[in-house]
Amino acid sequence: MQESELFVNFAPLIFHGVKVKEVKEALERFAPLPLQEEYDNAGLQTGLLEAEVSGALLCLDVTEDVLQEAVDCGYNLVVSHHPLLFRPLRQVSDFTLGERCVRFAVKHDIAIYAAHTNLDNAHGGVNFEIARRLGLKKVTFLQTQDGKSGSGIVGDLTEAENPEAFMKRVKSIFEVECLAHNVWLNRMVKRVALCGGAGDFLINEAVKAGADAFLTGEMKYHLFFGLEGRIQIGVLGHYQSEQFTKNLLHDILQEALPGLPLKMTQMKTNPIYYL
Repeated sequence: MQESELFVNFAPLIFHGVKVKEVKEALERFAPLPLQEEYDNAGLQTGLLEAEVSGALLCLDVTEDVLQEAVDCGYNLVVSHHPLLFRPLRQVSDFTLGERCVRFAVKHDIAIYAAHTNLDNAHGGVNFEIARRLGLKKVTFLQTQDGKSGSGIVGDLTEAENPEAFMKRVKSIFEVECLAHNVWLNRMVKRVALCGGAGDFLINEAVKAGADAFLTGEMKYHLFFGLEGRIQIGVLGHYQSEQFTKNLLHDILQEALPGLPLKMTQMKTNPIYYL
């Protein structure tokens, strides 16, 4: 084996000594923790800030399979969108997924960091990533106080689209197995509002913003009523709407910490199946 081959094979083990706290700082420069909602628990979930990072596995949800994937990769950091510790644990045993994941992470010295609603509300965050994939232009926050952060976004398509054709394109881009929608709008779709995940609280803001269509991951049944002819609704599924967050995390960390080994999980963590 040549010397160059040895260097390539072992480079990930000796790379540059980035610590967990540096990854945390990079993510929080982009999406400061004060941007998160009051109910949230973004930030460091497990692990030590001074630990050196062998690599970061990026995901939407923390599951046992994702943590095992990190171990198999030789990575000791998992960066997720959804917090593992969303609610306090009353015990650390093996009764729930959260308990098992915490025990696994501690046993294998895996640090877990979550960028959740702070990343949703940041400029250039989750909703901007969705908008980018749809080709929206002139994107602004749907609901904001300071203009620099906020909930949801609204923007314009380059060209107006037939409502059904637009939703079929959304379905294809986000690989949606079953897209829920209301009755077809009797006009073209040009202005689009959206919020990844559970964003139905913004439906009235979308109407006020003059949006022709509103996209989100979850929407309550009764909110569909009364909007016929006013706005086209498309409900993608929570996982489907936010699945590209791991790509966003990759871009943030690649720019902030060049050379840090990064990998997007290969696990499909959506717990919902369609018959």
